[in-house]
Amino acid sequence: MTTTNAAATVRASTPAATAHPRRPVRPVPRWWRDASVTLFWLVLLWVTSMWVSGGGVQELGSLAAGLTSLGRLTGLVASALLLVQVFLMARVPWFEQAWGQDALARTHRLVGFTSFNLLWAHIVLITLGYAAGSSAGLWGTIVDFVVNYPGMLLAVAGTAALCMVVVTSVKKARGRLRYESWHLIHLYGYLGAGLALPHQLWTGKDFLASTTSTVFWWTSYAVCAAAVLVFRVGLPLHRSLRASLRVVAVREEGPGVTSVLVGGRGVARLDAAPGQFFQWRFLDGPGWMRAHPYSLSAAPDGRHLRITAAHVGDGTARLAQLRPGTRVLVEGPYGRLHPGVRTQRKVLLMGSGIGITPLRALLEGLEQAPGDVVLVHRARRAEDFVLGAELSELARQQGARYVTVEGSRVPDRDSWLPASAAHLTDVEALTQLVPDVAERDVFLCGSPGWMDAARRAALDAGVPADHLHLELFTY
Repeated sequence: MTTTNAAATVRASTPAATAHPRRPVRPVPRWWRDASVTLFWLVLLWVTSMWVSGGGVQELGSLAAGLTSLGRLTGLVASALLLVQVFLMARVPWFEQAWGQDALARTHRLVGFTSFNLLWAHIVLITLGYAAGSSAGLWGTIVDFVVNYPGMLLAVAGTAALCMVVVTSVKKARGRLRYESWHLIHLYGYLGAGLALPHQLWTGKDFLASTTSTVFWWTSYAVCAAAVLVFRVGLPLHRSLRASLRVVAVREEGPGVTSVLVGGRGVARLDAAPGQFFQWRFLDGPGWMRAHPYSLSAAPDGRHLRITAAHVGDGTARLAQLRPGTRVLVEGPYGRLHPGVRTQRKVLLMGSGIGITPLRALLEGLEQAPGDVVLVHRARRAEDFVLGAELSELARQQGARYVTVEGSRVPDRDSWLPASAAHLTDVEALTQLVPDVAERDVFLCGSPGWMDAARRAALDAGVPADHLHLELFTY
């Protein structure tokens, strides 16, 4: 199969290499991820052991005590998972580098929904257990809980806040909300966790059973609160002020696509790697408090950072209106789409639409010899090849192979290919374009459906799962 019959309108350039100094990127230790998983299970094992040592198993012999005991267990696990959930999104650098924001966000959702379900199991079981052993009945027990138990009114408010967060996190609800609105509502998760704390520490049997238990829970809440304050607020603010970032230039790259060049005296100390992203706040007026994730579209040079974004909402459309001199605040760098996760000398970069931007930075920043890197760039129309001229010239300079794949996607199947290549399977097309794909690291960025199809094709072509690197920016 030739390059052209892979997708009807495929163009390639295979240029000569040129030397280019690059800042070395530290590899990410693989044991960080294993250590974090081990810590997660140790926390759950510990809280379960506290329930067992508090007589939880023995209490299962009667209806009232059994329901109450199971309510205690679900409450303990729900509380632990709630803390894990908060910690996962605190953007602690070691966890973020080990997992990446995409994997952390997926784990956060799984842990969050599990914690929420266990929270309601805790509420129902505890209420039924107390009601079974009381003459007050179900409604009398509910009123007694809310009115007479310390911290319960705050816990009710916290549960309501968590309900709002969970309801708006369901896929269909998220699709109806603007990102800015969803993000604001999602912050109520911190409020919900904070309001649930007092009743647990004031009245929870397993929280007060021993000095060790009390110290564990107070320490856990303190660590989570400190992680949020330090890594979501303190560290980003410190880095932004030290870097003194300002907009240097704004350029239209095409219809509905804008690049922003940012500079400052402390850019080098941000320690960004090609392919990573920041959460950006441009202090240009109302709405600056809402951060937006934009990937670097050029390798950091120690003096400037560049982002390129398509206008898909209010936040991205505002980029075109920025003026040089506008102050900038950032959180990051984040993400695992960078040279530090590389495992092979040879690399395949596959990008679709605006997802090509971090791959453009990777193409520039990867250490490579001629032929080491292949870049596959997918777009619907010729005018949609964002940064296409830059990529072609950069590939010529780096000695990389640049392939463009043009056309609407195959309509009758989930595929990364255009309709003009529908006679090929996804794997056939990939192995004909890149015959040694199984021997390469594969970096993917694009729309979720396209990435999923490209990922399946790479796996079916023999690429090991740990050689695949991708980042999703859905919320």
